Amino acid sequence: MSKAVSFRPAAQSGPASIPRVGFVSLGCPKALVDSERILTQLRAEGYAISPDYAGADLVVVNTCGFIDDAVEESLDAIGEALAENGRVIVTGCLGAKGDIVKRTHPQVLAVTGPHALEEVMQSVHAHLPKPHDPYTDLVPPAGIKLTPRHYAYLKIAEGCNHRCTFCIIPSMRGDLVSRDVGEVMQEAEDLVKSGVKELLVISQDTSAYGVDVKYRAGFWHGRPVKTRMTDLARALGELGVWIRLHYVYPYPHVDEIIPLMAEGEILPYLDVPLQHASPRILKLMKRPANAENNLARIENWRKACPDITLRSTFIVGFPGETELEFNELLDFLRAAQLDRVGAFAYSPVAGAVANAMPDAVPEGVKQERLVRFMEVQAKISADKLQRKVGKTLTVLVDSVEDNTAVARSSAAAPEIDGVVYIEGAKNLKSGEFCQVRITRAGEHDLWAKILPR
Repeated sequence: MSKAVSFRPAAQSGPASIPRVGFVSLGCPKALVDSERILTQLRAEGYAISPDYAGADLVVVNTCGFIDDAVEESLDAIGEALAENGRVIVTGCLGAKGDIVKRTHPQVLAVTGPHALEEVMQSVHAHLPKPHDPYTDLVPPAGIKLTPRHYAYLKIAEGCNHRCTFCIIPSMRGDLVSRDVGEVMQEAEDLVKSGVKELLVISQDTSAYGVDVKYRAGFWHGRPVKTRMTDLARALGELGVWIRLHYVYPYPHVDEIIPLMAEGEILPYLDVPLQHASPRILKLMKRPANAENNLARIENWRKACPDITLRSTFIVGFPGETELEFNELLDFLRAAQLDRVGAFAYSPVAGAVANAMPDAVPEGVKQERLVRFMEVQAKISADKLQRKVGKTLTVLVDSVEDNTAVARSSAAAPEIDGVVYIEGAKNLKSGEFCQVRITRAGEHDLWAKILPR
């Protein structure tokens, strides 16, 4: 499931004659990385980035098209850009869903699908010729980023080989295409040199990295590194920053990652999208690894790395889900004691196979199950956080305002997990590590005092 977020990059200085492009980015971190690459190329070619519609010669809108709410938000964003500016290029996942953009907004200049850097730039060139003789040193080696300076997303692959019945991402982004491991490592190294303290590794299926190229070896600093999640994680761990893994399906080889966490090479944090616990529902979903004994796997992971934080997402109210199967999911939740959990009531997605499945769960029942699910998880989360009171944690500061800092420990990813509020933090700065003692806990967040240095 994607969460739509709108970004307005800060203005770039330059003469008034320089062509200026406005940019709106919607969707998940994978789409955000696409936006960063387009922005980087725009700046490399000498375009300026406008912070508002009025100052832009045209606007690029990177859309999300996964669920109905995201489609509506993307169409609204395109409409707003057209109303405020009039010259709009559309890219992203919504562009891959037939002609919905052109039918809704026929005035747009061009429409492309996701990860379509060349096509977007061709459209920009056609409607806003690039400046004469641009200087490539206008762009730092790490490129233009939409995240704060101290963390960045590192996308290692595009697409997905699975055909989960509730998902249409393969139809929009295609099958798995792994990036060259040397290229990934060079990007990671450039980001670290630019001041990044935390790298968040993302793709649609991170644990499948390298399957499409049969785990062939690439090269980084003259030495071979396999195109494989474990080998990549080990190499990233040498960079001396926080390495956080997202969207890791529970394949057997994921077990090899846990010792790296226990040894401190990468963060003891694993984002595993389990989606359900009922074998029948998982089969209907066509989820990979649905036959794995996930409770036993989780127990073994915790034995190997007691400090591991486990995050997952689930869908309630999938077509055909009975009350018994929903209770089976709640029992799994109580047994697994996951640290961080997100949940969604099943929402039909145009083009998804699951839409045609029988025994759709009524909307009211879906919402009631979602509430019950989150009540169970809220208690688990609150109990786990309460155990942290009195402990000392290393945290990374995200922001400081009015003597209070908002920070995160290794147990929390930005924007999706809870935070640590640090009181008396006027001397702290964004992107700084510090040690704190936890003083109290809520259902999702912690409060702390900074320790003397």
